[in-house]
Amino acid sequence: MSSAEQTGPGTPYPFLKGHGTENDFVLLPDHDGSLHGRLEDERVRALCDRRAGIGGDGVLRVIRTEALARVTDDAALTEQRAEWFMDYRNADGSVSEMCGNGIRVFGRHLVEAGLADPSGPVPVGTRDGVKVLTFAEGAADGEITVDMGAPRILGQTSVAIGEQSWAALGVDMGNPHAVAFLGADQDLAAVGPLLAPPDHDEAFYPDGVNVEFVVRRGERHVAMRVHERGSGETRSCGTGACAVMVATALADGAAGGAAGGAGVRGTPYRIDLPGGTLRITWTAEDRILMAGPAILVAQGNTTL
Repeated sequence: MSSAEQTGPGTPYPFLKGHGTENDFVLLPDHDGSLHGRLEDERVRALCDRRAGIGGDGVLRVIRTEALARVTDDAALTEQRAEWFMDYRNADGSVSEMCGNGIRVFGRHLVEAGLADPSGPVPVGTRDGVKVLTFAEGAADGEITVDMGAPRILGQTSVAIGEQSWAALGVDMGNPHAVAFLGADQDLAAVGPLLAPPDHDEAFYPDGVNVEFVVRRGERHVAMRVHERGSGETRSCGTGACAVMVATALADGAAGGAAGGAGVRGTPYRIDLPGGTLRITWTAEDRILMAGPAILVAQGNTTL
């Protein structure tokens, strides 16, 4: 059933469920924009509820950019040169600029539904501009690499949980991150359960922040836990993994900007997350390339 066939609230509506390294999402195919104004915070929270709903870390609305242009006057969104736009909402209903794992799942859906050709680059519009997806060897079921654009280094800050605090580096990957490295005598379990947002500098991050805690595992190899703004602790965060790679590479001697340090630019870093592993590369052209899996696991109908 296409979104054009929907008649109004309460009508059965198609959905898909997918994940990227166990960061999971509800996908709503809304090609013609019929859901505009109907994805209220309460409805998104209900969809993402893991006991009473479908369950997920967020909702991905799949809409054509030309359809979005008919329902919004935001030129920054509607003038993007991409057929498809990823309208992403966190589990609490708040709108987010970008989702790294989500965009791979979004791309997997486009390819499996015959809406995009995996043999060539697939551009997808987001609130952080157009991201370009490349499918491994042109296959529909292999690894997906996303050009996440250039990172923006925000500067030094700090985060805290209870009595413990850590220095952190602010990195913007379309959405804001604070990356904190644990000491040599600490492990990721030392930060405790991330059930509530870690304390952060609200002047530095007035709209909230995603927080990553990181430990070294080896050369160009780290592990992390993440608390996502609007979703809580998740099994994985794509933009967070990119921010962690940037912070780690800077600690390894990479310079900010396109004239980055030899030995770390162009070399993949392994980022281990509770839900799997991502490979992140910071290119000499100051682009962040994120490579990882994306899987669709279910489809059905819900009511909206």
